[in-house]
Amino acid sequence: MEIKLRKIEDKDLALFKKWVYQDYILRWYHQPEEWINEIAGRDTEYSFLNHLIVYDQETPFAFCQYYDCFYAQEDWYTVNSAGYTFSIDYLIGNTNYLGKGYGKLIIAELIKNIREIKGAKSIIVMPEKENIPSCKALEANSFVYDNILSYYRLNL
Repeated sequence: MEIKLRKIEDKDLALFKKWVYQDYILRWYHQPEEWINEIAGRDTEYSFLNHLIVYDQETPFAFCQYYDCFYAQEDWYTVNSAGYTFSIDYLIGNTNYLGKGYGKLIIAELIKNIREIKGAKSIIVMPEKENIPSCKALEANSFVYDNILSYYRLNL
């Protein structure tokens, strides 16, 4: 299996909207309108997010993103400086790709992209504990769950 990541474009928005409103995705991504707004603002207020479409050969089947936690400033972590701590998100929109190891591959590609950023020290991720496939995909990529902070971490 080989995948490719490409920066999201306007032509991908209809497909992304279709994916994000599927029941199995809504279970983990509760506010699809926020995701859609972030992608729409990818060249302005959300330019710190790196939105990507994932391909198998010529078939788009997933969405992923990575970002510097300093600019996102979410409530589940504390980051005081830019360029050191990053986070990732992904979803597999095409049901034909579920349960086949593609989540693990997407995470591996995101790690590669972040490792190329000078100064990057760690990646932190906070999936819901009930999202077992995502948790297993993180662990398969050497992420370790921090019981004190309640999220996964990978030191680069």
